[in-house]
Amino acid sequence: MKIIAVIPARYASTRFPAKLMQDLGGKTVILRTYEAAVGTHLFDDVFVVTDSDLIYDEIVSQGGKAIMSIKEHESGSDRIAEAVEHLDVDIVINVQGDEPFINAEPLKEIIEVFKNDEDKKVDLASLMRKITDEDEINNPNNVKVVTDQNAFALYFSRSVIPFPRERNVGVRYMQHIGIYAFRKQALLDFYSLPMKSLEASEKLEQLRYLEFGKRIKMVETTHVGIGIDTIEDLEKARKML
Repeated sequence: MKIIAVIPARYASTRFPAKLMQDLGGKTVILRTYEAAVGTHLFDDVFVVTDSDLIYDEIVSQGGKAIMSIKEHESGSDRIAEAVEHLDVDIVINVQGDEPFINAEPLKEIIEVFKNDEDKKVDLASLMRKITDEDEINNPNNVKVVTDQNAFALYFSRSVIPFPRERNVGVRYMQHIGIYAFRKQALLDFYSLPMKSLEASEKLEQLRYLEFGKRIKMVETTHVGIGIDTIEDLEKARKML
């Protein structure tokens, strides 16, 4: 089974433009993320997929591997699907370009999902973590997920799910952590399918997979990624480094 990591890297971030090209201890954020992904030794190959000549040149000039997007894309899945369409791979891991401090353990866990899936019932695997703080639960920027008894996703939402009409029934609130592992065919199917109402309403691409019957296996983790979404995040990352 051939497993690769793909790092989608847009130059024009809404909240923090050009964040991936910011300096982080003498290297750009995107280069540190790429090197961290390679350094996990979990993947047969690692690629950055980008719409930016600057990002492409940054990776290639340092001996890395990058792919230029040909088309404009609405989502990371679309960008990755175009990139891997003609690559000989089985499993594709989506690594966030703004998370230079990659923890290998949760990546190992979602890779194991596919290694143990002999009947190929899993189309995607992703991560979730338990949250208990009321503000975190109610924050629409924290995407929540509910699963069935076998840990397959039933629904993702920015709203509070399930709604707490009854408080003392043992409900656990789970936040979705946006690291994905895909079977290649699931990605290619996504690429050819239209956006439907649930995805359009919530602005969550994982709902397209569910709306078209794909099965997403969720893995519980305690890992919380350290993403760089603001200048303040970048300063924190510099101190960490």
